[in-house]
Amino acid sequence: MNIPNTITVLRIMVVPVLVYLLLHGEYRTAIWVLLGASLSDGLDGFIARRFNLCTELGAVLDPLADKILIIASVLALARARLLPWWLAVVIAGRDLIIIGGATAYYRRAGQIKMNPSIPSKLNTFVQVCMVFLVLGTAAGMVNASGWLPVLFGCTLFTTVFSGVHYIVVWGRKAFNESTNCE
Repeated sequence: MNIPNTITVLRIMVVPVLVYLLLHGEYRTAIWVLLGASLSDGLDGFIARRFNLCTELGAVLDPLADKILIIASVLALARARLLPWWLAVVIAGRDLIIIGGATAYYRRAGQIKMNPSIPSKLNTFVQVCMVFLVLGTAAGMVNASGWLPVLFGCTLFTTVFSGVHYIVVWGRKAFNESTNCE
């Protein structure tokens, strides 16, 4: 364990606190917790690259922490009736499919080097913006309620598109590796 990995583990450990705050209507506090978690994501990556502290554990933990944070947030927001259930299910389902696919690929190939694609980066950005705007609206800090249906639609599109993109890219890799092994 090094400093970036410790920061990532702390980000995972804050998820139950965030869920508690969301389920108990403490939206202003939840925004600050989410902001801290988001900033820690950038900080751990910066430290790892700047001081050459990149590890295999960090390469797995960091995206896993992001997925845990997003999945927990959208499910808690759906439970609090601030986000449509169908959208929360699509977001969580996409991430679970990616995690399952990565696990299957790792078992088959023995190693996995995942670099986030441009569609995935865009999707993460849209999802995080959506969560912040939903929370900001619920907390009375902004009034984006008129824009939320449009944002939900954009989030649905980027989530499905990036999920299909991952399936196609990693499906090709798996197919190519299986044909190269014969």
